[in-house]
Order: sequence, then C-alpha cells, then structure tokens
Amino acid sequence: MSFAFDTNILLYASNTESDVHDAAKDYLRKCLAGPQPFYLLWPVVMGYLRIATHPTIFRNPISPKQAKENIEALLLSPFCRPLSENDLFWKVYENLSQGHHPRGNLVPDTHIAALLLTHGVRTFHTRDRDFRRFDHLEVIDPFVPTAGRKSLRSEKAPRTEKTQRSAKSTRK
Repeated sequence: MSFAFDTNILLYASNTESDVHDAAKDYLRKCLAGPQPFYLLWPVVMGYLRIATHPTIFRNPISPKQAKENIEALLLSPFCRPLSENDLFWKVYENLSQGHHPRGNLVPDTHIAALLLTHGVRTFHTRDRDFRRFDHLEVIDPFVPTAGRKSLRSEKAPRTEKTQRSAKSTRK
C-alpha cells in the first residue's frame, strides 16, 4: 500500500532538538529503502524548505543548501513518486472546502488533502490531527509503536456540515 507523508515528518528529521528526531530519520531511511512507493507532494516540499531554513522558527535552522539536498535525496529514490496538481484539483479542493471553510493553517491542509484525493492516495502519515477532518484519509502517526497504533481516523474527527448532512441522510 502506498502512502504520503506530511511536512512535519521532514522537519522532525532535520530538527535535532525534536523528541522524535531519530525516529523521523529512521522513518525516512525506510522510505528511501523501499520497497513500498511513497508519494512526495510539492506543497510538503515547499513547506519544508520554508520552515526548516527559517531562523525565527528553529533555533538552529538548516541551510537552504542542506534542505535542498535532503529533498533531492528523496526525489532520487526509485520509490519516490512526486505528486502535483492537475486539471481536477480545483474542483476537488472546492468540494473538500464545503462544510469546514478552510482559512489560515487549514488552507494548506485542505490543499494537501485535495491533492491526495485527486491522485487516489488514502494513507497519510503525520502528527497533525487536523487531517482527521478529511474522511477520505487514513491518518497515521508513524512514531507511535505499531502494536499500540491506531489510525487517527478512528478517533472522533470534528464534525463538519458535510458529515452532519451525510449522517442525517443515512438515518432516513
């Protein structure tokens, strides 16, 4: 089964002060080694380049050169499949936006969710619980031990107008 991962996974692997730094580095090593294909989304890449090099976000940001080399290592993997927007993207984004009207930090999350839906990718690895609002995604925290892991999807996601309408129509 293929999957994609969020910007935060890349940031944890670059931030030596993160409590999951070593786990994130191991996670990315396993992605690079395969055999499972993984999807790399351009918004994830751009978010990583912006945040990992930002001196007011990290006490010790990495250099732009190092950040680009980290991305290039992913792109060179035979298991990496970059994903970008296509002609269907805007309609999918609009459909996902109905009910929760994204703004602020939820705009890039909705962008990523729409991109995954457009390409049929259902599994998303992240520590960001906001992705639970997207019913089409199985959201997994890859740093929770497998034995105790449950999909973040199985936790109650915030209800949106769309899910409330859907629940009402199934009760009739």
